[in-house]
Amino acid sequence: QVQLVESGGGLVQPGGSLRLSCAASGIIFSIDPMAWYRQAPGKQRELVARIVSSGNTNYADSVKGRFTISRDNAKNTVYLQMNSLKPEDSAVYFCYAVIKRTVVSTRDEYWGRGTQVTVSS
Repeated sequence: QVQLVESGGGLVQPGGSLRLSCAASGIIFSIDPMAWYRQAPGKQRELVARIVSSGNTNYADSVKGRFTISRDNAKNTVYLQMNSLKPEDSAVYFCYAVIKRTVVSTRDEYWGRGTQVTVSS
């Protein structure tokens, strides 16, 4: 069974930083892409940042220049470094990955359970 487990959320003051991690475990042949989404109360889930195995990335306009997504392919882990945090960044952050479990498997979508990020003074 494949699982995505996030960590690193919490409470931080405006202007502060947090680093989220998401590790994929289980039988895994390949993971591509990996991404972070977020969902604030009363709002739709939105893409924050996405990274493919080659290292190419894309970001939501609202986080460009402040957030950095990276991945460690050997550890099946994706990270989100969040700097200059704003109250509007408060949300539950979800890890997302498309995973092939074996060379002949289909590519399936997986989601983590989410980690809360709260930016408040």
